[in-house]
Amino acid sequence: MKKSQRALVLAPHTDDGELGCGGSITRLIEEGTEVHYVAFSICTKSLPPPLPPDTLEKEVKVATKILGIPPANLILYDFDVRRFKEFRQDILEKLIDIRAKVNPDLVFLPTPADIHQDHQVISEEGLRAFKHTSILGYELPWNNVSFSTDCFIKLESRHVENKVKALNAYSSQKHRSYLNDNFIRSLATIRGVQITSLYAEAFQVIRWVI
Repeated sequence: MKKSQRALVLAPHTDDGELGCGGSITRLIEEGTEVHYVAFSICTKSLPPPLPPDTLEKEVKVATKILGIPPANLILYDFDVRRFKEFRQDILEKLIDIRAKVNPDLVFLPTPADIHQDHQVISEEGLRAFKHTSILGYELPWNNVSFSTDCFIKLESRHVENKVKALNAYSSQKHRSYLNDNFIRSLATIRGVQITSLYAEAFQVIRWVI
């Protein structure tokens, strides 16, 4: 894999980035890559009571810190869940601003095959904003009818365990079946088996600039 100097993770909602590429984030930071993380919704209007509206804001700050992302490299917005299409232009303009400030050479975003309506917007507008940049689409299997495994990033046990630890910071979301520790480890094992590695994360290559 070509060494990245600055990587940008685009997460439609808090925890999507950790789920899709948490192990890779850990590895990249370990190797000296500057990683920035953007979450487009902290879901203040959709959290059920009695959870405080800022619950996910607090949790994503803990989770990204565990991954090694500096607080200064974390950007949070609060677009309404399942309504991203209404704010498509605003989202694109924010992405263009981020492009100017961060100037990443690698962008992670949801695969175009993701069927969640918010994820589709971030995938599409992310491609528009970063069309001259290498882009990898991450998988969220519960949202993917199909997924093209074009690229694999090899991981060690410590990378996967750090991903699990970061996701455990989302105590408000532990009822989600995909936040199961065994599932996270199992998917990393499956992707590793595909390339005769102990663990891996898989990505769709949307654009690769060398």
